[in-house]
Amino acid sequence: MSTAYQPLHHKYRPQRFDQLVGQEAIAATLGHALTSNRIAPAYLFSGPRGTGKTSSARILARSLNCLNSDGPTPEPCGTCELCTTIAAGTALDVIEIDAASNTGVDNIRELIERSRFAPVQARWKVYVVDECHMLSTAAFNALLKTLEEPPPQVVFVLATTDPQRVLPTILSRCQRFDFRRIPLDALEAHLSWIAEQEAIEIQPEAIHVVALRSQGGLRDAESLLDQLSLLPPPIEATAVWDLLGAVPEQELLQLVQAMSSAEPVALLEATRNLLDRGRDPGAVLQGLAGILRDLVLMAAAPDRPELTGVSPQFRDQLPPLAKALGRARLLQWQAQLRGSEQQLRQSVQPRLWLEVLLLGLLAEAPAAAPATSAPVTAAVPSQTAPAITPTPAVPAPSPTPSAAPATAPELPKVAPAAAEGAAPNLAELWQQILGSLELPSTRMLLSQQGQLVRLDANRAVVQVASNWMGMVQSRAALLEQAMAKALGGSRQLVLEASSGGAAPKVQPPPAAVVTPPVINTPSPTPEPTPPAQTRAAPAATPQLPEPVSQAPKPPEPKRPPANTSEPSGLDRQAKNLADFFNGQVLDMDNPEV
Repeated sequence: MSTAYQPLHHKYRPQRFDQLVGQEAIAATLGHALTSNRIAPAYLFSGPRGTGKTSSARILARSLNCLNSDGPTPEPCGTCELCTTIAAGTALDVIEIDAASNTGVDNIRELIERSRFAPVQARWKVYVVDECHMLSTAAFNALLKTLEEPPPQVVFVLATTDPQRVLPTILSRCQRFDFRRIPLDALEAHLSWIAEQEAIEIQPEAIHVVALRSQGGLRDAESLLDQLSLLPPPIEATAVWDLLGAVPEQELLQLVQAMSSAEPVALLEATRNLLDRGRDPGAVLQGLAGILRDLVLMAAAPDRPELTGVSPQFRDQLPPLAKALGRARLLQWQAQLRGSEQQLRQSVQPRLWLEVLLLGLLAEAPAAAPATSAPVTAAVPSQTAPAITPTPAVPAPSPTPSAAPATAPELPKVAPAAAEGAAPNLAELWQQILGSLELPSTRMLLSQQGQLVRLDANRAVVQVASNWMGMVQSRAALLEQAMAKALGGSRQLVLEASSGGAAPKVQPPPAAVVTPPVINTPSPTPEPTPPAQTRAAPAATPQLPEPVSQAPKPPEPKRPPANTSEPSGLDRQAKNLADFFNGQVLDMDNPEV
């Protein structure tokens, strides 16, 4: 009669503390407690799945009750009657309870009543409560007093994968041991040993992929190895990727190389090659995010390839690719990919959205190219200034000298500020900062109403139109985050108004000092409007920071205030819409417009 099949994670379950994989600190602590006979009434074993919590609870029960030892021992024999029955789960004095099936207070009361009886065969009665975080609050409260003062020769072991859901009063009554994820090297060594014991012909590259994809869980790694053993030998790494449904690293590197070429046709061919071979779009996106992370690490530390998660045979391809792309571009791609996985899951056409997303990454690369746009817009104010000076040909009374410096000096104020930010480096950095903004509305607002004028190691000075200062200040946190992404470090953000306030009044004093006695002669030159029109000046000043639309702005507000002293709600909405898009409101009934 053939014996029943035994899975690898059952067959190679550790039987002593020194056989635990990757939990040396916990094994040493519990072993010393057994040697010194300092047994706590309750233990809490917490950690990710498949890291040895339940196995450690059974080892502790065997160590307390081994018949070949006079007392607790860290090395149970594993052959006596109690050791074998505890390993098989049939011991009368070692009770394992699934808290997910026994969540009520009545189950815990029954457990407490049973714990009052003396052990039948063993020296210690051990209760193992697996997934204890599933117990109700009432069940936890019923267990409190028993955990603190249990009956003699009774030990409680609580195991959980979510210790945050365990009551603090329970945690305070237990000795807590946190099981960590098993390191990659320890996993590879243990899997190689199991493959040797089971005569499984598997390549080291395949073992590395198995250990990498198990994410520190020994049970998951052993189960995957057990599944791979059914394939015809020798087992290669590609077989592991195909079995997992993930995208191989070599194909992901080819996809990134296609993205680096900035050729849409090459990128579409590489993407459809993956999708046509059955790769899931979500798996492609996850693999791409992992490769981009590894490339960022290689760009920051080219001499530390062990920091990456790529297999050793592909690590030599990372440094040249990271150098060709650059850290700024890689970080920008990562920012664009953030949140796209949820969109793919909810979409009925994930293939289409994956292609659209990857093509959108190519559009971000040349976004930093229009660095010449800043010098062009900086020169516009100097050209629009003469266009405004001919308009004051209409004579006006002299009581408006105060209104003249409120509008005319603002034009030279914008020009020097723009000239300071007209350096190619500042303009290019400003475009990179705008590209790092996640909200399109904030990006459009700052591209039209703001510019980077000064930058040093500690501060970044951004000049903003005064009428948009409040809105930009409300989004200052987003702008600081975008600066940190684009510039590679945090800086203090300083917002300066480009018009209004005391800043425009700095330039009128030279004109007043040149001709102090003659005040009436220079006044007609900067006076563009009669007294009736000066009341419309505040409506025109918000548009002065925008250089392209300065010439047509003064005539536009002159006429409506003369006809309507109180604009209607529809007029105000139209004016706000025109201000947002840097345009103007045209009066179709007026033939002069």
